Amino acid sequence: MKAEILKQIRIERYIFGILMALAMVGVAELSGEQEIIFPEICALTIGAWISEQQPWKTNKRRIFFLMSVAALFGVLIVRYVHVPLIFQVCLCFGFTGFILTLCRTNFVPIISACILPVYLGTKSWIYPISVTVMALMIIIAQWLMEKFHFRPINKFSPCNFDTKTQIIKWSKLLLVFGLIALIPFKTHQIYFLAPPLIVMFTELSNVNSPARKKPHYIVGLMTFGAFVGCLLRYVLNIYLGLPLSICTALACLILFIALHKIRINFPPAGAILLIPMIIDKSLLLRFPVEVLFGGTVLCIAALILFRNKNITNNKPLENIN
Repeated sequence: MKAEILKQIRIERYIFGILMALAMVGVAELSGEQEIIFPEICALTIGAWISEQQPWKTNKRRIFFLMSVAALFGVLIVRYVHVPLIFQVCLCFGFTGFILTLCRTNFVPIISACILPVYLGTKSWIYPISVTVMALMIIIAQWLMEKFHFRPINKFSPCNFDTKTQIIKWSKLLLVFGLIALIPFKTHQIYFLAPPLIVMFTELSNVNSPARKKPHYIVGLMTFGAFVGCLLRYVLNIYLGLPLSICTALACLILFIALHKIRINFPPAGAILLIPMIIDKSLLLRFPVEVLFGGTVLCIAALILFRNKNITNNKPLENIN
């Protein structure tokens, strides 16, 4: 009986995650403000609601603060720092590394929140306001789920970072990413390095991450998410003319079923799933291929170039089995 109750509660959390994405895209469609669509919200629902154990060492205040600051910084870079795109992205990447170290957390989804407006050239203040509101909704809902025993209570303990090794790690991440990004950015094929793939790269660079044990599953999951998102938007939204919110809800349902079947809750897969909902329709046919190739390169680079077990002591994504 207890197992049945737990299974039912998890199904309810899946439903909440789908409804959250549905509401976000629905509001964006009704208001005509595309900046409201924040793909990382699906990653947050996977980590903060669906997973039995939150994969990041963070608390609710840090989630709210870090998401808000990262989103604002990304828009500020677009508005006021007029340098080539690759330097804007590296500035965002470096900034997120700095505040993650300062706050002693491994809450890496903020990387995507910071870099996404740079990719899209977003100057509107609606984006950081939207991210802030949705981050608040995520943590309030998580608190309610914990209070009414829909999910286990998240207990926070700061990451045991050594400042020197963190500086070395993030410097290396920036250097490696910058070198890998040279060709895609030079040829204007930036979605080979879509923001959720950069989050994946950062996660895999942590030698203690369980995700490193199944790298082929991770790349496959990211590619699957991109394919599902593109397919549903192309068929349902562009070809059949159905609302984008319906595509989003169905895409989340398919991904959540896949995560349940393979028993891997990898939040960046949720973010890559919703990227097709905001990119130009001309990119849809090639986006899954770009994710496959870009994800493979970043995965191999992370596994080969980051092997020093002394580089960090945090243990994220413990729910990957």
